[in-house]
Amino acid sequence: MNFFDWSFAWQILPRLLDASLATLGIALGGFAIAVVLGLFLALGRRSRQRWLAWPVTGLIEFIRSTPLLIQVYFLFYVLPNYGLHLSALQAGILGIALHYACYTAEVYRAGLDAVPRAQWEAVTALNLSPWTAYRYVILPQALRPVLPALGNYLISILKDTPVLSAITVVEIMQRAKNIGSESFRYLEPITLVGVFFLILSLGLAWFVRRLEKRMELA
Repeated sequence: MNFFDWSFAWQILPRLLDASLATLGIALGGFAIAVVLGLFLALGRRSRQRWLAWPVTGLIEFIRSTPLLIQVYFLFYVLPNYGLHLSALQAGILGIALHYACYTAEVYRAGLDAVPRAQWEAVTALNLSPWTAYRYVILPQALRPVLPALGNYLISILKDTPVLSAITVVEIMQRAKNIGSESFRYLEPITLVGVFFLILSLGLAWFVRRLEKRMELA
């Protein structure tokens, strides 16, 4: 038996390529929700209203302190008992989004705390509305330094998508396991999965670096 069967690898390549596109879509979808939700969580945590700040802080700490696997299990297997039915894909994307929103919230909070105090005093002195102050003054200064951290979380989300195979989402790792169980050869599909993750991670890292440079020039 050949150590690595190249003909078999070429045979399964289209199936894994199709699954890799699904994996990328899941990662981008989860990240898009996470970066938006994370900003709202960060603002809620920084609120001076304790009735808002304390529950948001508790939610962030709870989700960050529990595994992603348990959270997606809860969304997919537990919530239907209470009338909320989600497909495996919906539960997976939502689980990833909620999990990483709590991490991006801390990134945003650090960025907002890094904005010079004089800027906060200036928007107060100009009597700007909170929406105008954040949109035109605070957020542009807070987002630039945190962009690399957000990019790292995008890559982390991509590498965490195999967790969703536990709730029957057919992403690239699940497809590789299916191929292995059909053919009794795991070396080729698992190796190709590693190559796909490497290529996708490097591509996303390159995109984030380009975005950083564009923001520096803006």
